[in-house]
Amino acid sequence: MRTAQLTSRRGSHHEKSLLALAVMAAGAAPLANAADYSDDIYKNDHKWLQFNAMYAINEKPQFGTDTDKDHNYLEMEFGGRKGVVDLYGYVDIFDLAESDSDNNNKKDAAKSFMKLAPRFSIDGITGQDLSFGPVQEVYFSTLFNWGGGKQDTNNSFWGIGADVELPWFGKVGMNLYGLYDINNKDWNGYQFSTNWFKPFHFFDNGSFLSYQGYIDYQFGADDTFKGNNQTTHGGAMFNGLYWHSDNYALGYGLKAYNDVYLIEDSDSADSSGISHYLNATYKF
Repeated sequence: MRTAQLTSRRGSHHEKSLLALAVMAAGAAPLANAADYSDDIYKNDHKWLQFNAMYAINEKPQFGTDTDKDHNYLEMEFGGRKGVVDLYGYVDIFDLAESDSDNNNKKDAAKSFMKLAPRFSIDGITGQDLSFGPVQEVYFSTLFNWGGGKQDTNNSFWGIGADVELPWFGKVGMNLYGLYDINNKDWNGYQFSTNWFKPFHFFDNGSFLSYQGYIDYQFGADDTFKGNNQTTHGGAMFNGLYWHSDNYALGYGLKAYNDVYLIEDSDSADSSGISHYLNATYKF
């Protein structure tokens, strides 16, 4: 679901439990303006885990002249808060049945991908209230992307983050990182990431609809990095409409790409455009 990326994305990497956020959004009392750790640093602890059965239609990037390919995957998504550590992450396992279809863009590709996004509350570490205006809490933010192939994605991101209260959306996570490419042992520009989860319609049985998603935008990169041509900026935006109950979720996501991962869109590399995601979730 990548409502961490999400955190992509699929997103949304540094959120609270979806159900906990929905309860807070539905409550009559407004969210506190600041994170208060003066009496108990563990009072906001929580954890969550869910399994997402996903089907991606025309996911980017794709390479070669034969594009518009689809694939299935299983996503194990988790998150929580323990003391000063706010954590989001997921592990994707692609092409579960090893399909031989030529319409599968994960055929003969790496089998897995993992994202891990720990953030460390500077408010909690220092014991100071660093809130101001709409900013509720400030973090030292990190993000790690690991692919399943030998020469696959292996990136780390380091920077500053915050929980920000926005009109209608409520609490939104925002992070500004510098990108360190672990494979190439060098820095390569910056990334701004934001994620949101907004319940907007509640049913009599307690289930609800939510608008959830994320934006990952890279910028300030070199047009040539370690001998490889690339764009200087690019990214993706995920927009999801989901139905949630206590134990299940069903959703559809539309993801828009523009030179994603700094890959320049061309005849041989399809890195811009629209993809679609279908999702069925079981929550633990």
